[in-house]
Amino acid sequence: MENTVSNNNYVQESLFDLGPDEEVGYRVPIACQVAGITYRQLDYWARTNLVSPSIRTARGSGSQRLYSFKDVLVLKIVKRLLDTGISLQNIRLAVDGLRDRGVNDLAELTLVSDGTTVYECRSNEEVIDLLAGGQGVFGIAVPGIVKELTGTIADFPSERVDEMFTDNVVGLDELAARRERRTS
Repeated sequence: MENTVSNNNYVQESLFDLGPDEEVGYRVPIACQVAGITYRQLDYWARTNLVSPSIRTARGSGSQRLYSFKDVLVLKIVKRLLDTGISLQNIRLAVDGLRDRGVNDLAELTLVSDGTTVYECRSNEEVIDLLAGGQGVFGIAVPGIVKELTGTIADFPSERVDEMFTDNVVGLDELAARRERRTS
């Protein structure tokens, strides 16, 4: 039994280190659907830098944002915090603390809040200490969100980051060819 658990952990860790975190991205409709948010929320959060797409930002009309697995994870966390009644201002403070962490670091956290402040706990003992001090009211287990998101997002189309650059080059070449035909 112990080997099975450690093998599953190894597979899960390698998935986050190599797979969705850096090599693939998700377009806006997929990010919205998987995170459970509206386009309007996503757009506002991107424009106000609450959660910006780390792979590709929108650059004018017709361009598409591309969100990493970690971005979608943070979107889902923000949605859960909003659903519990925490103000967007306090969520911004919590997200600032999450921004520079990798998926593996986030997968070790439990977020606990008293409705105003969001606390990061890395162990059961920290959660118990917070509750014993009368601080926590509810918690969000990030490992559960990571597991849920990993299972859900696998069913949706993604774009490999290296394909993204190839697509852009082809688009630019076609545009240049059209311009050249017009001037000839």
